[in-house]
Amino acid sequence: MKRFWNTVSVEPVDGGWQVMLDGRGVRTQGQRAQIVSQRKLADLLAAEWEDQGEEIDPATFVHRDMADYAIDMIATGEEDIVAKLLVFLETDTLCYRADPDEPLYRRQLEVWEPIVTRFEARENLSIERASGIVHRAQPEPTLATMRTRVAAIEPMAQAALFALTSLSASLIIGLEALEGDEADDTLWDAANLEEDWQVELWGEDAEAAARRAKRRAEFRRALVFAKAARG
Repeated sequence: MKRFWNTVSVEPVDGGWQVMLDGRGVRTQGQRAQIVSQRKLADLLAAEWEDQGEEIDPATFVHRDMADYAIDMIATGEEDIVAKLLVFLETDTLCYRADPDEPLYRRQLEVWEPIVTRFEARENLSIERASGIVHRAQPEPTLATMRTRVAAIEPMAQAALFALTSLSASLIIGLEALEGDEADDTLWDAANLEEDWQVELWGEDAEAAARRAKRRAEFRRALVFAKAARG
């Protein structure tokens, strides 16, 4: 598709801020007004339109897609985002570890345990850990606390949280990225600890490296969106 606008601006509207293309407000893919509450987020969305050349590249509208998901699916209740996020807690990467007599277990303990412990303290709950592949359910009080906690996050940040959590296979890492002080590289490396361990043992091929780089870039973009959404 050819570029069909000349100017991009961000204007205050009822309910927040909206990107304007030649003075006309951008709408979501579900044909709702794409209005966001934070000016920083609106600027982020505007930059994607500004950066387009003569030919539009839909793959570069990462932040627009996240905003549309928040408006069209999460805010409307069409997507039960809380339930989808809690599924990740039940199989959280940071909670399932190797057997204690394996060298990998010591690495997991060193890297993962401080993150999980800090998360427990901040959220005032208890997380179950397990060794091996046998599932261990999280305590119902923990799930109830997290259900309330995640539901209280506004839709734009929930959309970013879902991306962060999906990419890391960890709701703990997703919330740490959203709320905590840990550097995003530290959290991403923690999420990929087991993969990194295998690379140390057996090496890495070019295709796997490219996939890892792509996911890492997606994680960073989701975090940028999250920070803008939280103001």
